Amino acid sequence: MVTNTSGKKKTAVARATVREGEGRVRIDSQPVELVDPELAQLKMLEPFRIADDDLREQVDVEVSVEGGGVMGQADAARTAIARGLVDHTNDAELRDAFMEFDRSLLVNDVRQSEAKKWGGPGARARYQKSYR
Repeated sequence: MVTNTSGKKKTAVARATVREGEGRVRIDSQPVELVDPELAQLKMLEPFRIADDDLREQVDVEVSVEGGGVMGQADAARTAIARGLVDHTNDAELRDAFMEFDRSLLVNDVRQSEAKKWGGPGARARYQKSYR
């Protein structure tokens, strides 16, 4: 059985395909072990740490990620992988374990950065006022 899922964080979008296999996890066609920085790699593999280790050896996961920065992509991939595992196994206990650990494993983080406005250097900050 093949399961397609997606995850989002800021402007990053990840699409994951989970199928039976021998434990290969690929991010943009390269093994997850080659992902840099290591913090992003650990974040992407979080769903496997919460689930059983033997679950990783039963599935192959392919993730394609677009947009955003390194950590945004890592968060999006993490959500896509977790959703894929839950859909693939149809396991309510696994879903509850993910929800208890961190809700963003299964639910997209909808927060976006606010757009810059005129009259200032950012979204809320204004230019400094001079009296003389």
